[in-house]
Amino acid sequence: MLHDYKSTAQAAQKKSTAIHWFALGLGLPFIGLALLLFLKNASGTSSVLDNTELSDPLPALATDIPIVVGELHDEIALIDLNHIAKLPQVEPRYALIKVIVRPGDTMERIFRKNKLDLGNLASIASLKDAGKYIRKLRPGDEFEIQHDQGQVVSIYRELDLTSALIVSKNESGYASEIIERPIQIRRRLAYGRIDSSLFESAAQAGMPDKLIMNLAGIFAWDVDFVLDIRTGDDYFVLFEEIFQDGKYVTDGEIVAAEFNNNGRTFRAVRYVDKSGRSDYFTPEGLSVRKAFLRAPVDFRRISSSFNPRRKHPILNKIRAHRGVDYAAPRGTPIKAAGDGKVIFRGRKGGYGNAIILQHGGNITTLYGHISKFANASRLSKRVKQGQTIAYVGSTGLATAAHLHYEYRLNGVHRNPRTVKLPQASPIKDEYRQDFLTAAAPILEELDQYKRTQLAAASFD
Repeated sequence: MLHDYKSTAQAAQKKSTAIHWFALGLGLPFIGLALLLFLKNASGTSSVLDNTELSDPLPALATDIPIVVGELHDEIALIDLNHIAKLPQVEPRYALIKVIVRPGDTMERIFRKNKLDLGNLASIASLKDAGKYIRKLRPGDEFEIQHDQGQVVSIYRELDLTSALIVSKNESGYASEIIERPIQIRRRLAYGRIDSSLFESAAQAGMPDKLIMNLAGIFAWDVDFVLDIRTGDDYFVLFEEIFQDGKYVTDGEIVAAEFNNNGRTFRAVRYVDKSGRSDYFTPEGLSVRKAFLRAPVDFRRISSSFNPRRKHPILNKIRAHRGVDYAAPRGTPIKAAGDGKVIFRGRKGGYGNAIILQHGGNITTLYGHISKFANASRLSKRVKQGQTIAYVGSTGLATAAHLHYEYRLNGVHRNPRTVKLPQASPIKDEYRQDFLTAAAPILEELDQYKRTQLAAASFD
């Protein structure tokens, strides 16, 4: 019929359109084939698909047919469908509990509180590496637990700065291991000049409290940082900073330091011998420590100095004060001034609760007005310098909390603040040359920094 008649050009156009929709309908493999044929046409063949091209049998539908994805540029990205099944699977997400141990906490209590399986806890506690770290908890300890609806998947606990415990679930139960946490140590230099106090000056120099305390501790035998400090005193410090995974964690040890106090210069270099023992020595190899501490307590002020003609504040009459009174809050730890043996512990007249230590060289020290004794100071026990032996109080004839401290040589009282203290042992002969070799470049680094800082200060 006339209305069914189509011109040859119209028929060809209709045929081309039909083929186009037919190819799209077959799915992605045929789209890829059509695009490849298109590229062939672009290289010089006819731009219209003729009957000859379509008469070839089409390939069977299979997953190994490459699919063209993306835009057609100089290169074509191909994805093998078989490869899709080989892609890594996404790990399941587990619930995470971050725990900070509180006083009285046990692992069982933590498990019950977080509705974790106690059977898992029993299995984990039986592991060799994990057992002691699971059973013994201290307030402030932190760890992380991953679980799947109460079933423990893993536990992670940092043990110290360089190690951590990992407990993980496997097909046979649980396994544990101690892993290393690598750290990086970097050196830093600091300079400060005192206007009011060491602590204010060091804080302005960017030194944290811990480092300031360590600096004061190194020179504590020669400098009283409460009473001896003068305006204009200065110091230079070479110390370590510890980093982990590129992030600052904490400060390490002081490597070397110089402190200038009222015209006196003190220098110290840290040295670790082959046995692992570390200490600070002068550039000549003498110990910066003395056999005795000047002040065996961290005090606020001296409330009464050594004075043979002092008027007693309670008895209201002249009575020699043969020691030094250090005012400090009740409960402040009292430290042994030197290595020694406890020869008296108990009540002693106006001293109240008191301790007497016997040291070498026929030296004794007395500590009075104690509120409480420490376990380390039992009668006849030996104590180490700096070890806590008691706590500040106001027992006996005392108007306020303080430590009364006496130093006696051959039974004669000496002023603890001015008596010449015996030196501690110098560096051992076997380590002396190694120390001098190691100390030389460290001191040169400190000296170079000192010259730079003083030169800069002269322009201010």
